[in-house]
Amino acid sequence: MDLRQLRYFLTVVEEANFTRAAERLHLAQPGISAQIRRLERELGQQLLERSGRGVRVTEAGAAVLPYARAALEAAEGVRQTAGEFAGLLRGRVRVGVVSGVAAVSGTAAEGLDVAGVLADFHDAHPRVDIHLTENTSERMLAALRDGELDLALLGLADEEPPPGTAAVCVLDHPLAAAVSPDDPLAAVAPRPVPLDALRERSLICLPHGTGIRGALERACAAAGFRPRVAFEAAAPPLLARLAARGLGVAVLPDVPAETAGALGLRTVPLDAPRLRGRISLTWRTGGPSGPAARALLARMCAAFPPAHPVGRGSFS
Repeated sequence: MDLRQLRYFLTVVEEANFTRAAERLHLAQPGISAQIRRLERELGQQLLERSGRGVRVTEAGAAVLPYARAALEAAEGVRQTAGEFAGLLRGRVRVGVVSGVAAVSGTAAEGLDVAGVLADFHDAHPRVDIHLTENTSERMLAALRDGELDLALLGLADEEPPPGTAAVCVLDHPLAAAVSPDDPLAAVAPRPVPLDALRERSLICLPHGTGIRGALERACAAAGFRPRVAFEAAAPPLLARLAARGLGVAVLPDVPAETAGALGLRTVPLDAPRLRGRISLTWRTGGPSGPAARALLARMCAAFPPAHPVGRGSFS
């Protein structure tokens, strides 16, 4: 058994396809297949189940997978540590950003200039490869726990991070009901309305797996009803446009009246203090394993200090 075989195995599992794995590794597919078969013979277990529709991990393969990933991470740690003695930081950092992060991040002026931080880190450490992905908070939490991500900016429905993770909240905004100017709720603004006012309304919100959607569903459950979400999308500006056309009530971070007016909206505060949109910088408990990831975490913590709850955010 060697690290090359483990890397091929892990890549095929991640791609769920031998052809895509070969393209990602820039190798010929027959060579990858032969090495994985050799690994299976050595272990005496079938790790992958091949079919015309793709590849599925067997029960034995699923049991082996975390050890294969740990072995590759340990080998990378050896290389990175040796490089540090030469004054060079190298390796790979896998960063996740939640879909719809702009829902509570607003503009770079609000302090969440992710692209700027990553670019500055790359300039300082050109030998570090940065892999950036976008997904829902729920999926990225799973990826953090499984070691597939090192860091993630994601939405958390609760103030405390889930088990197995550590986090610092970098943005915290109250949520509001965004409606068209002729909606009955618009006449109430700027006075807050109880969450129960949304009980029979068609709602417009971010999809399942996002922090804002989770916060909405928990708040509604506490109020004794289930939200009727008629439209969902990962792009907050689209949600705002749907609300402006009178298709329902969008649940989004509160914004100043002039910002809402420019979008053809009225925002009505919700009388639900715990209903907030939060973005948290999150990592596995104990910190990232590699020095490159630890260095990026330190830089992001410095760039995104802990947030104090604020009154209004931005849809941009």
